[in-house]
Amino acid sequence: MDTTDILTIRNRIVAKRPIEGISAVLMPFTTDGQADFAGFAQHLERTVIAGLQPAVNMDTGYVNMLSPAERQQVLMLTQQILGERAFVVGAFIEGLDANPLTLYQKAVAEIQQHGGTPILFQCSALKCMSPSDLVDLYRQVATNCDRLLAFELGEMFAPFGQIYPIEVFRELMGIPQLVGIKHSSLDRGLEWQRLALRDQLRPDFKIYTGNDLAIDMVMYGSDYLLGLSTFTPEAFALRDSLWERGDPVFYHLNDLLQYLGFFAFRAPVPAYKHSAAQFLKLCGWINYDTPHPEAPQRPVSDLVVLQDIAERLEQFLAYHKQTNDVSD
Repeated sequence: MDTTDILTIRNRIVAKRPIEGISAVLMPFTTDGQADFAGFAQHLERTVIAGLQPAVNMDTGYVNMLSPAERQQVLMLTQQILGERAFVVGAFIEGLDANPLTLYQKAVAEIQQHGGTPILFQCSALKCMSPSDLVDLYRQVATNCDRLLAFELGEMFAPFGQIYPIEVFRELMGIPQLVGIKHSSLDRGLEWQRLALRDQLRPDFKIYTGNDLAIDMVMYGSDYLLGLSTFTPEAFALRDSLWERGDPVFYHLNDLLQYLGFFAFRAPVPAYKHSAAQFLKLCGWINYDTPHPEAPQRPVSDLVVLQDIAERLEQFLAYHKQTNDVSD
């Protein structure tokens, strides 16, 4: 792609546009290492009330560490709680022994039966495919879908993830039922490249930034599907509305949320899920701050920093509400 196109996107701010926010919902765990489904259900409902669309069975939900039965329980519980409200679900097949196309088709069908929008979670089998075979798999899976999302997951999140060559991304955009892609490379340049190509070829195609280290990518035309937003769905929803209104307060809130992102998503990156549990427990939203027993952990000393950020966000939200109430 012409570097000029990327520079054009980089220098372009898409002001006052509505942002589609999708939040990957954390799965909390009890102190004895069991999935806290009650805590998950409460946080799922909170996410929707805040105004974000939830995504379940994602990396933030420890999808690769849940058993098939637990992933099924997440799907059923989500449908039960949300009813007709929209939600996204990871179609996860890593570790299952069968043809990947068959496995994805089965997973996608089950998600659709429960009312969710499927997003194809990558797997080791995809990394062994040629570009043409890879695109063909997506095309075949999409034939039985009204709406399907793709996923580019950097290896810093999971070893079976991959960032596709731009030629593969171009081919994926040509699949009509594929309406968007979550891009989690943590690389602005790669995302700008995709935005430029999207604007050229298919403007309605959604690019959901998964860059928790650059959440301002929404300023350039990305929407988002983030794990960071599970820390504070209300703050993200407010930030998005500030951008749509053209309110410069957006930058103050975005900077504070990005501070949280830099701290929580430092190496080892997968430990951000423990950071999320610590943060949510500090705020009184869940009962336990323990991660999955096999997941990387953060030190207890992190709580001091997280508490400071939580208090700043609480003060910001309270002040903004008070100011709006007065003006109304």
